[in-house]
Amino acid sequence: MRRLRFVALGDSLTEGVGDPVGGGRRGWAALLADGLTGEDAGTAQTRDGRAEAAAGTGSPVTASAVTGVEFTNLAVSGAQTKDVLERQLPAGLALRPDLVSVVVGVNDTLRCTFDIHAVAARLDTVYAAFAGQGAVLLTACLPDPGATLGLPGALARPLARRQHAVNAVVHALSERYGAVHLHASQAAWTADRAMWSADRLHPGERGHRQLALRFHALLAEAGLADGPAPSPEPQRPAPTTSASLWWLATAGTGWMARRCTDLLPQLLTLAADELRHRARGTSARLDLRTSAAVSAALAALSSPDPRPDAA
Repeated sequence: MRRLRFVALGDSLTEGVGDPVGGGRRGWAALLADGLTGEDAGTAQTRDGRAEAAAGTGSPVTASAVTGVEFTNLAVSGAQTKDVLERQLPAGLALRPDLVSVVVGVNDTLRCTFDIHAVAARLDTVYAAFAGQGAVLLTACLPDPGATLGLPGALARPLARRQHAVNAVVHALSERYGAVHLHASQAAWTADRAMWSADRLHPGERGHRQLALRFHALLAEAGLADGPAPSPEPQRPAPTTSASLWWLATAGTGWMARRCTDLLPQLLTLAADELRHRARGTSARLDLRTSAAVSAALAALSSPDPRPDAA
């Protein structure tokens, strides 16, 4: 018997922004880790990849074959797929996880450098590397940031198209590598304001608990989690309107300033294109263009190597 090794990769969502605990952050992945095994051996947690790589093969194991969880969170706020590939992947592979979550892509959509071909290639490399070690992959499709921020339609639709493209890639690659995949992009609960933190970009405690709960259900169905499911009820109240205004006046101002110098000029161009197509009744062409780009990005990927047999 040994601890189940769970490693989390990604951005601020997985780092735990929106779910502060004490002087740090918790987040959905830490909540999930506590319910992966039924053995009362606790969860050993680290926040980075400096832990020594554990011995073993990294082959998938059932929850009943382990005692306790060794959880390492490598996620970093602001990370894009490039950061996960170049910085988090090597550290994650060194830990030889049994279970690894890779939830990333929203920050890519919020940059002027967005390229669905590059996103697809990076995610394919990350997924293939962990699948090659025999790890079970956790992935998710996510809501588009324009909708959660409540942007006007002409600004929100281009961002939605980008997020839909990322989600389509994640969904296709999740099928390719046999990932445990959570469809969170269209879930009704994501439209509930009570699920979100003051910044409207990250889940609050209730939202993080919902993510953990739904991942736990998928893992339990697959026989990969036999511990208690995370509670859906938060321990702290939802953010108030005054908290949202305070975030906007403090941290939100800096975030908006960075996006205004990076994304906004391109987004305004995309919005103008959106309005032109809408006036001509040809908006469907923009959707077809995005679908074609996703198909081309996936077609450019090499065929995956056969997955190793489970031990």
